[in-house]
Amino acid sequence: MKTNLTALFIGLGSIGTRHLNSITALCAERGIGLTVHALRSDLARPLRDGVAEKLAAQFTALTDPAALPHYDLVYITNPTSLHAEVLQQIKGLGDTLFIEKPIFSAEQTGLDLAELLPPGQKAYVAAPMRWSAVMLHLKQWLADHPDQRPYSARVITSSYLPDWRPGVDYRTVYSAHRALGGGVTIDLIHEWDYLVGLFGKPLQLYNFKGTYSDLEIDSDDLSVYIARWPAMLAEVHLDYFGRKSQRYIELYTREGMVKGDFLAATLTLPDGTVQQFSETTAAWYRREMEYFLDYALTGVGESVNSPAEALAVLKLTLGEA
Repeated sequence: MKTNLTALFIGLGSIGTRHLNSITALCAERGIGLTVHALRSDLARPLRDGVAEKLAAQFTALTDPAALPHYDLVYITNPTSLHAEVLQQIKGLGDTLFIEKPIFSAEQTGLDLAELLPPGQKAYVAAPMRWSAVMLHLKQWLADHPDQRPYSARVITSSYLPDWRPGVDYRTVYSAHRALGGGVTIDLIHEWDYLVGLFGKPLQLYNFKGTYSDLEIDSDDLSVYIARWPAMLAEVHLDYFGRKSQRYIELYTREGMVKGDFLAATLTLPDGTVQQFSETTAAWYRREMEYFLDYALTGVGESVNSPAEALAVLKLTLGEA
């Protein structure tokens, strides 16, 4: 097993910085040396505190990819619309890729992954809700109770877009504008990601979406789905206008309902037992990074969220089942 790793970060905004801090801390804990390079759009833009010290080199263009070293890890954390272009540029340059979600933008679902990734490329697409304690314990409960298969599922995520980024005018962020790739359908791709992680792709799906509230946006603020699996139906509701934040999944089984509440960090079982998990979303990202590092060091084959699966989820999110 390698004791020294090299990593390339493409994009160091808030998400890239979070992943950089996470992998740096994790490698330090495990006694693994880590050398990090960063490809940034603007070297004059200030980095967040403590980031510059973690970088061995910074550059603004892949003018000659052949002159760059071969990296053990490559993090693609730049804007979604640029993921495909970057994958083409770094093709064959990294052993294991970490691609931020969604894998592509809405208009790129027809891209051919075979043209962007070399054969056998190890890659993982971010799916942090799969690593929450609620989801991990729900998945285990389903595995331990095969006789309690769900008849139906109800997924709700509702929140108020103006509250997402305190101190920032919500009308100026990408979420508010369709042309920038915004809209609740794409922003909340997590819900379809974990549903596919739990049950696989549905056989059939219907989606209605649009702008219905008084928010001053032109992107969709409501997206509603009905989906069918061989032995289960699901309802999915996503919105930007709920004044009381909600994020949960309900599964209806023979013995009653199982509810995973991601904001309360609780799992309620059919007998009324409530399992409480004392954690923040930071724990999700920590488990995700632990998985990614282990996959990079010793994993073989496809990751638990491969580019092919992530692309399929993106298509589902857009109603292209």
